[in-house]
Amino acid sequence: MNIIEKIYEVRWDDLKKTVYYFIAILFLCFILPALLTNTKTKQSSNDEIVNNKDNSMINAKENGYTYNKYGVIKLLHKKTNEVEEVEIDKYLCNVVAAEMPVDFEKEALKAQAIVARTYTIYKINNRKHDNADICDDSTCCQAWVDKEERFKRWESDVENKWNKIEQCVDETKGKIITYQNQPINAFFHSNSGGKTELPTDVWGGNSSIPYLQVVETAGEEGYKQYSSEVEITNQELLDKLKQKYSDIQIDFSNAEDIKILEYTSSGRVKTIKFGNHNLSGTEVRSLLSLKSTNFEIEKQEEKIKFIVKGYGHGVGMSQTGADSMAKSGSTAEEIIKHFYTGVELTDVNSI
Repeated sequence: MNIIEKIYEVRWDDLKKTVYYFIAILFLCFILPALLTNTKTKQSSNDEIVNNKDNSMINAKENGYTYNKYGVIKLLHKKTNEVEEVEIDKYLCNVVAAEMPVDFEKEALKAQAIVARTYTIYKINNRKHDNADICDDSTCCQAWVDKEERFKRWESDVENKWNKIEQCVDETKGKIITYQNQPINAFFHSNSGGKTELPTDVWGGNSSIPYLQVVETAGEEGYKQYSSEVEITNQELLDKLKQKYSDIQIDFSNAEDIKILEYTSSGRVKTIKFGNHNLSGTEVRSLLSLKSTNFEIEKQEEKIKFIVKGYGHGVGMSQTGADSMAKSGSTAEEIIKHFYTGVELTDVNSI
């Protein structure tokens, strides 16, 4: 090898080293950071996807509830004979708005929402209407009021009032009252007069319902529904009773001709004598338009006064009793378990 070839060999070796050094520097300064950044970005993106998924699950759990059954009901509007398909909780807002004063305590309204949901599902499982699950007639099923009509009656602060009802229904989504894991027949009424009534003493029959017993509730006397009076003349009384008993005769001068003969276990009138007929307390309530069968009689010369305590049939939850309990700090669940004996609050999807 001559001198020139040796020089070229040395220079070529130096050039290769320089190229290797350049490539190494390029990798360390540019390519490696880029790779690391891309890896972190992918990891960050994956974490974000996981977090978003977790957040969606949390939000769904907190804000949503899916009914496996009963999510949509068929509502019969009695006046028009039309059947409307409506989401159950939307329907319940209209029911609670019709059945309970919106200024009642929130826990009382929540109790009413649970009671109404339970009553609805019981009716669905024991249908009275061929083409519908339930109707909007309170004398047949339970009361219902159109939102616009309710707003007209409220007159002021209507949105906040409606939002309060929606919140109470929403916070109780899916909750129903069960006895032995079956929805109960959740009767309710306005004011018990201090004690609720047995269903057999209202509608007859021999079979008692374990969860509908006589219970006492304090504080109901402070509500306007607690007391009322009906005063009619002797002739008006006779005329009203003759609507059902055409042969009835009453000697108003004889104290024994108008007399309460028997009381129910809750202290309501079970049987009362009017002349030559013995009537049930429920008959008298209906014929004379009394607010309950818990009444006393005050006789005057040409008139008779019925002094009435409570409002409604008295079976199940008292609405004013529920509000009184809520004012004293009771929760919706405590209210329900007070008025319905031996029951549980259950997720409807579990039955």
